[in-house]
Amino acid sequence: MTGKFNSLNLMTALQPIYSLAHKRVVGHEALVRIKEEGGASISPATLFDQKRSAAETIQLDRLCRFIHIHNYRIINNSINWLFLNLSPITISSGKKTFGSYFSELLEFHDFPPHRIVIEVVEHPTSETDQLMETVAYFKELGCLIAIDDFGAGHSNFDRIWTLRPDIVKLDRSFMVKAIRDPQIRQILPGIVTLLHQAGALLLMEGVETRDQAMIAIESDVDFVQGFFFGRPFTNLKQPPPEFNGLDHLLVDFKSEFHRNEKESRQRIEKHRTLFEMAISKLKAGREMSAACRDMLSTLEVVRCYLIDTDGIQIGQTLVSSIYKAMKDKRFSPLEDANSADWFRRHYLRRAIYHPDQLQVTRPYLSITGAHMCVTLSMKFTCLDGDCILCCDLIA
Repeated sequence: MTGKFNSLNLMTALQPIYSLAHKRVVGHEALVRIKEEGGASISPATLFDQKRSAAETIQLDRLCRFIHIHNYRIINNSINWLFLNLSPITISSGKKTFGSYFSELLEFHDFPPHRIVIEVVEHPTSETDQLMETVAYFKELGCLIAIDDFGAGHSNFDRIWTLRPDIVKLDRSFMVKAIRDPQIRQILPGIVTLLHQAGALLLMEGVETRDQAMIAIESDVDFVQGFFFGRPFTNLKQPPPEFNGLDHLLVDFKSEFHRNEKESRQRIEKHRTLFEMAISKLKAGREMSAACRDMLSTLEVVRCYLIDTDGIQIGQTLVSSIYKAMKDKRFSPLEDANSADWFRRHYLRRAIYHPDQLQVTRPYLSITGAHMCVTLSMKFTCLDGDCILCCDLIA
């Protein structure tokens, strides 16, 4: 089915959305394709960016959704999601000004609302109440809500807390930056974790290369979309074959993960002996500086410090001479950590509840030096009672 808007013909194109865990298509985003009377194609941006009245914009928006839902029934699937974009004008004034339309549309096509994902584009708006009202309307119908293009333009976490979306679509700018900057690549899984904790599933959009696909996998997003996995198609009666390379990608990811873990373990093993020797000396009553001297002489060790079981640091931090020569003076106010309370740190709590066992953190930002580090920690009993030795390595 095609639709007519002024002198233009509108048709549906579908782009597949894959679940990485299930290794299959779980939905499609509906996109509009536009042709003039003579058959020449024009870009959707040309159509949607034109200045129109609110009534005309909503008419166009509703026509697109009618066409997409009607055409999606051609796909031989009764489970997968259909992702539909919603124009900002519809969001801010659709139901209130122009009445309820979508429920009648679903009823007309006998299309279950739980298969619809409404995409709310991230853009600045002062119509927060109308936005929430519109989102509430679709939620009450039983649709899912997705925030689109998160990470681009005016994106902010306030929209996440306010709208409580079911799905957040990460803008491809995340991947572009992650390809160029290893630090951003390390940060991306943390952003995904934070959004997961907010109750949203994550979709990485705009995946165009294998490297970008691997970034999506290692970032722990739930879904992927982009040219690498499948381009939009308009022949709905004969959809293209599904992407069959996810098994290979996941095998490569596992191999890379195991290789990195092995290298990490080998690195830690190099320091384990010196760390345990330092603890033996502390148990025997040696001074902290003498006990940790050998450890602090190695290239990767930054600092050593002692903490009691309440999380309070005992004495000053011992810093390696190598790090002293390269430390950033801008963070000098953070250097004196005597009596600092580190109980919030996960590495300390793990050490407290697992005595005489070496604990090793993932890389994290050290507050005392504002650099990424890995911390070794162990609780042991010395002449003065129980305490925890900690040692920071450059990550």
